Amino acid sequence: MASSSSPPPPCTVAGGTVAVERSPPESRLSELGARSWPKWGGGPGRMALSFGARQTCYIVRGKATATATATAVEGSPENGRVEFGAGDLVVFPRGTRCTWHIAAAVDMHYAFDPS
Repeated sequence: MASSSSPPPPCTVAGGTVAVERSPPESRLSELGARSWPKWGGGPGRMALSFGARQTCYIVRGKATATATATAVEGSPENGRVEFGAGDLVVFPRGTRCTWHIAAAVDMHYAFDPS
């Protein structure tokens, strides 16, 4: 059985698309002040999350997949998943509801944007 090397479709939610910036340059992280944001860590497992504000995460270590569980305002189900890991900058739009499947313990810095 042949395996596909194409990435999964983007994770689309009611607030927009979950964006993953792979290995952003240090200048970008400094511009954002990412290393001074609060820290969070979690071990392997599943976690349902709902974002009432836009959240940006800088993943220091680990690997996870977020699978959308949101429903759009007009009632059509949202779909998609996104994989991210150490070195990635991930932005979850306001209104995102998803389940994180943490494959390897995650440590990250995060910031909320209430707008």
